[in-house]
Amino acid sequence: MTLAVIALLALSQAAGLVAGIFLTFSDFAMRSFLKSAPAAGSEVMQVLNREVFRSFFMVLLLGLVPVSAAVSIYALVALRDMILVPLVLAGLFYVIGVFGVTAAGNVPMNQKLAAMPDASAEAQAYWPDYARGWTRWNHVRTAAALVASLCYAIAAVMLAGTA
Repeated sequence: MTLAVIALLALSQAAGLVAGIFLTFSDFAMRSFLKSAPAAGSEVMQVLNREVFRSFFMVLLLGLVPVSAAVSIYALVALRDMILVPLVLAGLFYVIGVFGVTAAGNVPMNQKLAAMPDASAEAQAYWPDYARGWTRWNHVRTAAALVASLCYAIAAVMLAGTA
């Protein structure tokens, strides 16, 4: 197995881990937070949004942005075979579908919630709209990270088949 195949499999795994964390929230975490009292749900999300910055997840989430962009640009500039397609798609799905949606959708909502005192009446009033909107955007991020992961895996298989 070549170093390039191993690197593509590592990218696939990293994007898959991001997708899995997002899936946790889309599948059951946010639904559970919504079933809690508004003070509890809003407060746990406020705390979580502060703690996430100290997590390995942020290394994956943000670190994959420049790597995905670089791999896509490399593919466009240097490759002429069919492996170009999954590499460019992986980069587009990750940079736009994960990072772009995070920056344009989820982060502004997080910032608005963060500006409110933990479990305050204001946070509790915002909480149902926040949770529904944030979760919708999170579904998009989940799907985009999963597609990026699959595209990297497809590229790895294609590359391994030519070696």
